[in-house]
Amino acid sequence: MDSRPWLAHYPPGVPAEIDVDEFPSVVSVLERAIDRYRDRPAFANMGKTLLYSEVDALSARFAAFLLEELQLKSGDRVAIMMPNCLQYPVATFGILRAGMTVVNVNPLYTARELRHQLVDSGASAIVVLDNFAHTVAEVIADTSVRHVVTSGLGDMLDFPKRGIVNFVLKYVKRMVPSYHLSGATRFRDALEAGSRHPVPRVEIRSDDIAFLQYTGGTTGVAKGAMLTHRNLVANMQQSAAWIVNNVRAGEEVIVTALPLYHIFALTANGLVFMKLGGFNHLITNPRDMPGFVKELSKIPFTAITGVNTLFNGLLNTPGFDRLDFSRLRMTLGGGMAVQRSVAERWKQVTGCTLVEAYGLTETSPAACINPMDIAEYNGAIGLPVPSTDACVKDEVGNHLPVGEVGELCIKGPQVMRGYWQRPEETAQVIDAEGWLHTGDMARMDERGFFYIVDRKKDMILVSGFNVYPNEIEDVLSGMPGVREVAAVGVPDEKSGEAVKVVIVRSDPALTTEQVKAYAREYLTGYKRPHYVEFRSELPKTNVGKILRRELRDAPAAG
Repeated sequence: MDSRPWLAHYPPGVPAEIDVDEFPSVVSVLERAIDRYRDRPAFANMGKTLLYSEVDALSARFAAFLLEELQLKSGDRVAIMMPNCLQYPVATFGILRAGMTVVNVNPLYTARELRHQLVDSGASAIVVLDNFAHTVAEVIADTSVRHVVTSGLGDMLDFPKRGIVNFVLKYVKRMVPSYHLSGATRFRDALEAGSRHPVPRVEIRSDDIAFLQYTGGTTGVAKGAMLTHRNLVANMQQSAAWIVNNVRAGEEVIVTALPLYHIFALTANGLVFMKLGGFNHLITNPRDMPGFVKELSKIPFTAITGVNTLFNGLLNTPGFDRLDFSRLRMTLGGGMAVQRSVAERWKQVTGCTLVEAYGLTETSPAACINPMDIAEYNGAIGLPVPSTDACVKDEVGNHLPVGEVGELCIKGPQVMRGYWQRPEETAQVIDAEGWLHTGDMARMDERGFFYIVDRKKDMILVSGFNVYPNEIEDVLSGMPGVREVAAVGVPDEKSGEAVKVVIVRSDPALTTEQVKAYAREYLTGYKRPHYVEFRSELPKTNVGKILRRELRDAPAAG
C-alpha cells in the first residue's frame, strides 16, 4: 500500500510539496503582503482599522525603538502579555522585524506562571496591557526583564475615543489594578521614539527563532517550543496551499476570536491571512457572548476559526442564528475535538461546514486538515498537509497498519526545533528519525484520513479495557438537554477506574438517571458513566480547552 495514501485525496490544485525556501523569514512574507495590499485593511478592533501600510509603518517604528532606544540585540527575547487588540500585531511584527524572538504570554497568568515563563525564556523586555501590569510588577525583580512597555487598551484608537475607553476601564469598570513599574515606557511613546530612527534592516536567517511558544502548562512545567522562521513560513505555505480554492486573496474578512498569543490563531489568522491580504477583526473578549454576537452583526465576515466550545457558545447565544451568513465560506475548528452535534448544528444554522483541523504548538501548528470542500462533518482530523508525513506507532516505535490505534507521529518542516533549553524533553518527543510523538492516540483509514481517538494521558482504563473520553463526550453531547459534557476517569475499587461525566445542562430538568439511560442506549457497559455531575460551567483554559485534569481531581459526586 502507498505509504502516503492521503495524496490521492488531496483537494484539486493542492501540491504534495510546498516551497519552504520561497521566503527566508516571516518578515519577508509580511513585506510581500505589505507591497501587494498596502491600501487594504489589515486589522480592526473596537471600531478602529489599520491598513497594511499602517501596520508597516507602526511595526517599523516599534522595531527601531527596540534596537535604537532600548539597545536590544537580534536574538533577544521580548514578551507580549496582551489580549487581542491592535497593539498585538504592531508589537509582534516589530519584534520580528528587529530580528528578535516573540515570547507570547497568557495575560491571565498568575504571578507564579508569569515568573516561570519570563525566567525560563530569559526575556529582556515585555509589552503588557495596563490591566495585567500589576502581575508583571509583582515578579519583575525575579526575572531578567530590564525594559517594560505598557499600554492602555484604547491606546491605538483615535481621539477622543482613546481617552474615553482608557478612563472607563480604569475608573468606572475598575479593570486596571494599580501597579508601579519604574522606568516603564508607554506604547505610544515607544512608537514616537521609534519614528525618529530610520527603518531598520536586520538580517534574519530561516533557522532563527521567531517565537518561543510555551506549552504543557496544564500537565507540568510549561516548556517553550522553539518555532523558527522556517517553521512558521512552512506552515503558512502549507495552510495557504490547502485553502487556495476557498479563499480570494485580498478579499477575505476573518473573525479572530481566539487569542493571538495562542498558536492556532497566531498562525491561522494572524499569519496565514496576513499572507493572503486578509482583514482580521480582533475580538478582545469573546467570552462576552452577547457582545461577541453584536460585534459579528457589524462584520461582513467570510471566515472564522475557533474551538468547539466557542462554536457551541455562539450557537447557544440568542441572536446568533439571525446573523447574515451569506458571505461565510470557511469555518475552521481545531485546538480540541469538534463534536458531531456542534458541527451538525453549525452547518444547519450557518450553511457552512465546520471543517476540523489538527495541530500542536510543536507543529506551528497545522499538521492535518480536512478538505475544505467536504459537505459534512466526518469525524476525522483530515489529511496531512503538503510536505508532511504522518503515521501511527505502537509503544516501542513500530509503524502500525491501517485501522489500528496507536500514537500519532508527525514529520515535516513545520515541526519545532525543540524545547528551549530542554534537550532531554526534546528527545522524549522527537525520535532519532525525526518523528514528533504527539501524545495523541489515533488511527488511519485506507484513504489516509486520520482520526484522533484520544490523548494518551486522558485514556480511561476500565477493567483492562481502553475507554476514550472523546467517544463518550461525542455521544452525550447529542443528547437533548446537554449543552456541554466532559468525561474523565476516576478511581474505582472494582474496575480500577470508572467513567465520570460532568455536564452543563441546557435543560435544568435533566437528571442523572436520564443521562445513564441515554448512555445505556448508545454505549457498551464498560464505557457508560458510573458518576454524573452537573455544573453551571466546565473549567477551561483561556483558549477554551476543557481542563479534564481539574475534573479528575474533583470528588466523584453523583
